[in-house]
Amino acid sequence: MGGLTAALAVHSQGFTPHVFEQSEQIEEVGAGLQIGPNGSHVLRALDVLEPIAARAFRPQAAEMRFGPTGQQIFSFPLGAEIEARHGAPYLHIHRADLQQELVAALEQRAPGALHLGKAITGFDQSASGVSLTLQDGTTVTGDVLIGADGIHSKIRTGLFGAAKPRFTGNTAWRAIVPVDRVRKNLIPPNATVWAGPHGHVVTYYLRGGELINIVGVREARDWQNESWTTPGSKQELLKDFAPWCADIQELLHAVENDTCFKWALHDRDPMKNWSKGRVSLLGDACHPTLPFLAQGAVMAIEDAYVLARCLAQSPDAPQQALQSYQSARMKRTAKVQLGSRANSRFFHKSNLFSQGLTYGPVWLAGKVAPGFIASQLDWLYGEDVTRKGP
Repeated sequence: MGGLTAALAVHSQGFTPHVFEQSEQIEEVGAGLQIGPNGSHVLRALDVLEPIAARAFRPQAAEMRFGPTGQQIFSFPLGAEIEARHGAPYLHIHRADLQQELVAALEQRAPGALHLGKAITGFDQSASGVSLTLQDGTTVTGDVLIGADGIHSKIRTGLFGAAKPRFTGNTAWRAIVPVDRVRKNLIPPNATVWAGPHGHVVTYYLRGGELINIVGVREARDWQNESWTTPGSKQELLKDFAPWCADIQELLHAVENDTCFKWALHDRDPMKNWSKGRVSLLGDACHPTLPFLAQGAVMAIEDAYVLARCLAQSPDAPQQALQSYQSARMKRTAKVQLGSRANSRFFHKSNLFSQGLTYGPVWLAGKVAPGFIASQLDWLYGEDVTRKGP
């Protein structure tokens, strides 16, 4: 998502982008993504929000429920209210749908910019440019290289050396269930976190309400496979969330046997530097973010816009532009990284005492001052990088 958005953003500033993707074809893989208003601002500025929103689902609220009972802990409005509050919609989108719209826009505006089946083996840079070596033996050159190649970024390794990401002690499940496999209105039309002992479940709708996206996270030290395309056992999934309420049990039983996947969650600490010379990083390559604030994709989207603006402001000094870019992004992305990490502890209270001590005041705040919880996220959703300088 970050690489495609960056290509559109730099193209909008008059540069010629080239995206090198190791996959041979664009496939429908992955699951749902949440795009807050801060991400929608960027998509609107790049003139791709309308087709993306047409394929998305607009949740009515964000809520937290206690997983074992289903009782609501808090809720705050999304839908029209958050759009009025922050000037852009909150969307749930299938990763494949978002990817397809970004690819279509890039192919229309910069034909030939996307190069598939092009794995990277290394790069070199000089004062005048960057050369990229591909697995097929070819070399390409450019003015700037941006590594948007994920938590195991080869570009990051080339810049700063190899370092293993940190296993968080959490294993995630993902699945998608067609709504016609469960009873009507089983799952609220919201972004819902079902919190509980040593784990949580997230549910929301995709594709205008045709699909239900499920992410289940459990604390588990015995599984550290990081691939998010590894098939999982439905029986194991059901066992992991056996204590959860009847609604979650019904939803998980509707998962088809060959459509659930599991992967171990890893992250890294915030970096002190992303760039060297004409090479920099973007998205998970420099700030891999756990999914507990639903902002990993959006941070990459924000990165892309700020990167393009910084390059446009210093077109003859790319090294300076990349330093301006990382300076503009580091504090915010680090806050999201650490906030996402902290949410895993907030969601996974293991006993009645810690649950009451944590969730009781939040429940009370939601009743006494309904707008308070929403206001705590204004720093996140209220950001509009399209209206700010670097």
